[in-house]
Amino acid sequence: MEHHPAAAWLAEAATAAERQGGPGMLRYVLLVMIVGCVLTGWFLLRGYRRKDD
Repeated sequence: MEHHPAAAWLAEAATAAERQGGPGMLRYVLLVMIVGCVLTGWFLLRGYRRKDD
């Protein structure tokens, strides 16, 4: 197992962070997650509606 100095590890982590999607990507992920939760809740709760027909 090789020993990596902390400075090299931090530099590699910083370059990896730059390659990731920016803050805009986080907005899209959160938006899709919220819409998915709302749709899932709607789908599950509509099954509990009483049908008086």
